[in-house]
Amino acid sequence: MPEVLLVEQRGAVIVATLNRPEKLNAFNSALIGAVMDLLDRVELDRSTRAIVVTGAGRAFSAGADISAFQSHVKAGPAEAVAHFLRPGQRMTRRVEAFPKPIIAAVNGLAFGGGCEFVEAAHLALADRTAVFSKAEINIGIIPTFGGTQRLPRNVGRKAALELILTGRRFDAEEALRLGLVNRVVPADVLLTAALVLASELAGKPPLTLAAALSAVHRGMDASIDDGLAIEEAAFAQIVPTHDANEGIAAFVEKRQPDFR
Repeated sequence: MPEVLLVEQRGAVIVATLNRPEKLNAFNSALIGAVMDLLDRVELDRSTRAIVVTGAGRAFSAGADISAFQSHVKAGPAEAVAHFLRPGQRMTRRVEAFPKPIIAAVNGLAFGGGCEFVEAAHLALADRTAVFSKAEINIGIIPTFGGTQRLPRNVGRKAALELILTGRRFDAEEALRLGLVNRVVPADVLLTAALVLASELAGKPPLTLAAALSAVHRGMDASIDDGLAIEEAAFAQIVPTHDANEGIAAFVEKRQPDFR
């Protein structure tokens, strides 16, 4: 059987390719497990500073593999939640809270759970042919990988509701206007552009990156006072680090910093 997730190390960046092209890279248990295993392995690997996730073939991901999860839905709420919803939610929560930047390089279709992966990723680039949809309503269910919660935080309540309730398709330019992706690029340079961005981030101080990612993630659901306390704690955590002191010293001395 072919590997469902292809992993390639490019310097300090890992390129992870969702590799079920015959199923439009739909997430089944094996693919979700492979993504989780990769993140577990990479988190403490100091040689890896950033991850780019893309899809094989003509899709980023068409979402959850509904045929694989159908039996769980038929079995009832407990089984559907345990075997369908929770694995997807665990994956997107892991992506969102990961201490190293994860960049979605969206090629082609990003429907359902594929769109939810984009919502959870820290940054996202899309090629001009990318098409998005919150299509779950069309098969009688709601988003199950966190989309009812993250999409409103990404694009605003009314825009999210319109997309979730209609299930309509929207293109890369609309995704950019909504704030779901950071940039739209030609298809033939998508991976290159994502790698350039990932390499730039890989050159930043890693503990500081992790602190910034954590502060933003934790602060999204906090009051402003609690959010400022989160920022203060994150700042205090990095003050004693080599990179914080080296970065400030390099700025004062007008030289390039040597981050570790």
